[in-house]
Amino acid sequence: METGSNYLTIRERQFAWDSNRGRTYLMGILNVTPDSFSDGGKFNTVESAISQAKSLVDGGADIIDIGGQSTRPGAEEITLEEELHRVLPVLHALRNQTDSCAAVPISIDTTRSQVAMAAVAAGADMVNDISGGTADPQMFSAVAKLGVPIVLMHIRGTPQTMQQHTDYQDLMAEIYQFLQNRIDSAIAAGIDRRKIVIDPGIGFAKTAAQNLEILKHLSILKKLRQPLLVGPSRKSFIGQILNRPDPQQRVWGTAAACAAAIAGGADILRVHDLPQMSEVCRVADAIFR
Repeated sequence: METGSNYLTIRERQFAWDSNRGRTYLMGILNVTPDSFSDGGKFNTVESAISQAKSLVDGGADIIDIGGQSTRPGAEEITLEEELHRVLPVLHALRNQTDSCAAVPISIDTTRSQVAMAAVAAGADMVNDISGGTADPQMFSAVAKLGVPIVLMHIRGTPQTMQQHTDYQDLMAEIYQFLQNRIDSAIAAGIDRRKIVIDPGIGFAKTAAQNLEILKHLSILKKLRQPLLVGPSRKSFIGQILNRPDPQQRVWGTAAACAAAIAGGADILRVHDLPQMSEVCRVADAIFR
């Protein structure tokens, strides 16, 4: 894995962080859970997960993000053993493919250092931690030893409690300060700054109005000078605006949110709907980049 000031090479794929000339990258969501808010139970067998991974890659995904623990509001926390049981067989199967999935970078969506280590050993290339490294005090030291990139997301509380913690005095300033703190802590633990990606945590300890505020003022977070990941896909604030209680009916609302994120400087979008969001990115990139 090579790093530079404005790019990162993962599994022979170069990701360039240049808001004026580059392009927006897509992280395809692969939830191998029975209870995720949008697609729980659809891809929780190895066969269905592999089929979905191929669909995501064929649709334009640059990274596949595999998660075994649902992080929807109120989701029950599963055991370490259960999380490993859900994600490792899928990782092994993906890395044994001989098609386009074989070379795609894979992210492991976890807050547990033990899952991160096992997943990287099985073929994952990066870690996506929704707690920003706060849930497991060993996460930063583990990632430093592994030498892989990490996504640090803003959250308050846990998925079980986060929607009780939406009382901000200054939303963007508090997100900025949290992420600055987590970047500093990660670097102090030995993680290369060039391998740190930040995420404002849309939908995590945020009201619908606060999610819109983040999208309006996303450019503030570019001052942190780290690649920026945004994940608005199918989330409830879109459903509230459109009166779409079914998350799978929020594709076009997601498209609008993704275009806004690109206008605000997002480098990576974490999405369910490929290839629709691939086309959104191509047009929005032509306008804003």
